[in-house]
Amino acid sequence: MIRENLERVRERIEAACQRCGRDPSQVKLVAVTKTVDVERIREAILSGQKCFGENYVQEALPKINALGPGLEWHFIGHLQTNKVKHAVGAFHMIQTLDRIPLARELEKRCQGREPMPVLIQVNVAKEPTKFGIPKEQLRGFLEELVEIRGIVIKGLMTIPPLCEDPEDARPYFSALRELRDQMAPFLSPPHSLDELSMGMTSDMEVAIEEGATMVRVGTAIFGPRPSHKPQ
Repeated sequence: MIRENLERVRERIEAACQRCGRDPSQVKLVAVTKTVDVERIREAILSGQKCFGENYVQEALPKINALGPGLEWHFIGHLQTNKVKHAVGAFHMIQTLDRIPLARELEKRCQGREPMPVLIQVNVAKEPTKFGIPKEQLRGFLEELVEIRGIVIKGLMTIPPLCEDPEDARPYFSALRELRDQMAPFLSPPHSLDELSMGMTSDMEVAIEEGATMVRVGTAIFGPRPSHKPQ
């Protein structure tokens, strides 16, 4: 079932890319494994999936250890500062950087290591229940971040409001892309805003049409999740 689900998701990505004249290789599928057990993740690996996303450090670590090397793990949840010491060394990217104290802790924990690739989470819709910086603050945030060692900025990430119609999410994806285009000239290597992580099971096609380079898909691959939050 997981193999078939992955094939369908890849077909959706390819079709969306064809509609907007993009190369499907430009879009990375991040398979979200929150609440998914190791054996089901192994099924996805056997079906060719190598990049996975987790929301909680304490849930992710046993899976990462059990599944071994050769995979790429992205942290896509709200990262608490006191969990950074466990996240560094386990994850290949933090997609949810949204505050300077978190960047400082990453700097501290990455001493003697390669810098941690990060995406900046932007709360495009200004939802009070969502994390991420307001788009109006991105310029100043970038100016502070480039002075911090131990991280390398790779792009932006957003979670739009829950929409019944995927088209209703389009303005938020478009806004993130436009924000990226405005802010990218202010960065110089090794930093960049090349990556746009946006789009999930219900709206990935719209996100791809608006420039997503990463889509975070869980339900379409592994099925509905139980309500779950590790203690």
